[in-house]
Amino acid sequence: MIRKFKRTDLDAVADIWLATNLETHDFIPASYWRSHFEVVKSQLSQAELYVCEQKGEIQGFVGLCGEYIAGIFVSGEAQSQGIGKRLLDFVKGRKERLCLTVYRKNARATRFYQREGFVIQRERPDENTGEPEYEMTWA
Repeated sequence: MIRKFKRTDLDAVADIWLATNLETHDFIPASYWRSHFEVVKSQLSQAELYVCEQKGEIQGFVGLCGEYIAGIFVSGEAQSQGIGKRLLDFVKGRKERLCLTVYRKNARATRFYQREGFVIQRERPDENTGEPEYEMTWA
């Protein structure tokens, strides 16, 4: 079930954010993600968030800022089960246009977004990490 984020979801969502970033962005020092954990955790409750919950456990979430997808995060044990696609389809049903950025080295995510109709608009370095990232859009 996909539903709107509740304040009581904060710890689970923040933990998924950290674990997923550590796993999928191993080309960025782990210290970067850990040093941003508390700031991101405080910002999560201010964003438009939707969680995918199964059997009372949060399996993943998507964060939006207007038309910008700040991220789709799925817990490690729930990956490759269609949860990311379900979350993406959910927000596609609510927006006419979406955009996002994805690290170039995150080939799995890039392929996923391209398969789901996103198009690379340009490449630029991420201002925080210096890593090249793609700006992608869907309409």
